[in-house]
Amino acid sequence: MISKRTLKNIAMTIPQQVKIVEVGPRDGLQNEPRPITLQDKIALVNKLSETGLRYIETGSFVSPRWVPQMANSAEVFAGIKRHPSITYAALTPNLKGLERAIDAKADEVAVFVAASEQFSQKNTHCSIAESLERIKPIMAEAKQAGLQVRGYISCVLGCPYQGEVEKDIVAKLAKSLTQLGCYEVSLGDTIGVGTAGKAQQLIHHIKKDVAIEQLAVHYHDTYGQALANIYASLELGVSTIDSSIAGLGGCPYAPGASGNVATEDLVYLLQGLEVESGVELNKLISAGQEICQALGRKTQSKAASALLHKQH
Repeated sequence: MISKRTLKNIAMTIPQQVKIVEVGPRDGLQNEPRPITLQDKIALVNKLSETGLRYIETGSFVSPRWVPQMANSAEVFAGIKRHPSITYAALTPNLKGLERAIDAKADEVAVFVAASEQFSQKNTHCSIAESLERIKPIMAEAKQAGLQVRGYISCVLGCPYQGEVEKDIVAKLAKSLTQLGCYEVSLGDTIGVGTAGKAQQLIHHIKKDVAIEQLAVHYHDTYGQALANIYASLELGVSTIDSSIAGLGGCPYAPGASGNVATEDLVYLLQGLEVESGVELNKLISAGQEICQALGRKTQSKAASALLHKQH
């Protein structure tokens, strides 16, 4: 039996407050097979804006040829009802994407690299080193425009093509992104193969070079390990977590990868830990229900499913 003192020590290591980065409108919708109307995308962001979330990744300015679902991101930005306390962000893979994000009045932008050479080639058609070079002019232009830049690293705990990924490569990339000017680096388990132990080992390795306050985690739930990995990350002091409404998502370049951890499940976990997120679970569940109806699919959130079943 765990003593009260042990429980208190564990609680002391976990942040009292967590920032949730909602990636559903971008990472969640980009892999959906059926077309999603502009109205449904705008409605999703507007519903999420009413939940208490403070950061919503609203779209992506990638080539429509590669990610067709994101083709109308500019129209989404133009159509949403903005709240002054919320950051509406966009993913920008290149300078052209950044310029479109600036035109759309995105509050913040994100860049990405992969920790796997094979994934980098499949995803961005260039090497890891080349992808870092591509980011430099984006950083300079974003700074000129007064925009903060967030960095993503894909495949930090495994790659669909090469399998294992070296911790050193991830750590070097995280350091490089912060040196280039990213205020925060999100560690993405793109195919959801990570476990709590491996997640902690990786974060321990990275925090030698990058402050824990600058790290976020982005766990897909392919093997059902996302919440365990989040808890393991919280224990090390990580206080920014990416999640997707209703567990939507996947990756166009990672066959078999399921969605991100559901925001509803994350909030339920945080409530149980008495960690403040500022997000209202019932409003999240409502937003998740609405987008799932539009997509003609069931929610991937276990907490939402259980609480909705309880209500009926």
